[in-house]
Amino acid sequence: MVTKKNIHLYLDDVRIPNDDRWEVVANYDEFVNHLNLHDLSDYEVISFDHDLGTSAMAEYFRNVRPNGIIDYDNISEKTGLDCAKFLVQKAINEKTPLPKVYCHSANPVGTANIVNYLNSYLQNCESEERCRIAKIEHGFRPLSDEEKAERSKVYRIKDIRIK
Repeated sequence: MVTKKNIHLYLDDVRIPNDDRWEVVANYDEFVNHLNLHDLSDYEVISFDHDLGTSAMAEYFRNVRPNGIIDYDNISEKTGLDCAKFLVQKAINEKTPLPKVYCHSANPVGTANIVNYLNSYLQNCESEERCRIAKIEHGFRPLSDEEKAERSKVYRIKDIRIK
């Protein structure tokens, strides 16, 4: 276990916060590995994105944006909600309260799922803390040519008419 206090952890596969206090992880595996390196009490705040890959983005354009629903069966990679569930399990296992938790996702349905899940746990713990929706100033990480090609396929989905 690495001892480091006041960690600000930012989960996002495309955005990078402008404030350099944040440590960035891009997917579920990186999130889990980061949390396994530290005690939960070392974290001051964790901020969640929901969509962590191309199939999640495709689902956003296919279902969330036009219909306001998420079909998790259409998402092959783990999402920010999976990360929130791992965080809660770690808190239970360590018998440690959650740090401050935010959700900065642009996906409104994914945001609601993360916020409601974390707030249900916090309420059950009789904690006065609540997960909040946050706007964190950010830029975007550079994408490789392969990532650009894959994302261009996803973004074209929004031009397809859904019947």
